[in-house]
Amino acid sequence: MSRKRLVEAAGAIVLRRPKGRQVQVLLIHRPSYNDWSLPKGKLDPDEYLAAAAVRETWEETAFRIRLAHPVDRIQYPIPTGTKRVAYWLGTVVERNRFKPNSEVDRRVWLSLPSALKRMTYVDERALVEQAVTLPATTPLLIVRHGKAMERKHWSGKDQLRQLSSRGRRQSKRLIPLLDAYGVAELESSASVRCMRTLAPYAKAKQLDVQGWATLSEEKAKDNPDAVRKLMKRLIKDTASSGVPRAICGHRPVLPLMLEALGVPDRSMLTAAVLVAHLSPDGETVSVEWHKPRV
Repeated sequence: MSRKRLVEAAGAIVLRRPKGRQVQVLLIHRPSYNDWSLPKGKLDPDEYLAAAAVRETWEETAFRIRLAHPVDRIQYPIPTGTKRVAYWLGTVVERNRFKPNSEVDRRVWLSLPSALKRMTYVDERALVEQAVTLPATTPLLIVRHGKAMERKHWSGKDQLRQLSSRGRRQSKRLIPLLDAYGVAELESSASVRCMRTLAPYAKAKQLDVQGWATLSEEKAKDNPDAVRKLMKRLIKDTASSGVPRAICGHRPVLPLMLEALGVPDRSMLTAAVLVAHLSPDGETVSVEWHKPRV
């Protein structure tokens, strides 16, 4: 008997609010299923879930989106096992010409009542109803640096310790994840392994990485209050500006960084990411965690 397997997938509830009109929902029609549904699809190898939601929406609708709140996940049986789909609230940031194809032959914007009436699947309707009630927030990402060279194999100052080959791969894999949330401000411990973790994304987006000695292991150990003060400032700046930000730190310093967000300490693998969705006054409304895929 063949073993049933879990298939991971991701999608988005994409909304827009035209001036003077009701909120509208983006739906797609798939001719092979003759259904009306939300854009979604399976993960590529080594792909973060959130990155897959953005990629699949682009491939199926020709709309590039930015993710906001996570929405509930749904799962259902398929011939080979079970498919589990994670969804996010999304907004359009770029558009391209839509070309009908054998997978998706139509994309439409419908008012909420019309969308709920046309949608084929009850569980997806519930997701849309949830998404339209979510408040406006700004994402703040906390990144643990990629895998570094072992301390025992490094003879120089620890702050200069480099990423390993695996860490360099992890840092490149972070590009689509950070891009999924529209990260436009980058902060980091001044230590090389943290700065290098954000470097590929910074290069891809032509951004600078602001290094902070305060967030290094050495400085944080001697002055934890300085970490708390800096984090509160960055949280406030992120929430008030509405500009998504990523901050890269070290395992021993992460508890202080999470504390500032009101998030209980939790072990994070190298290149793992916490996304905190902040209200305009800087309160953490919701939290999601992303494990590295490499």
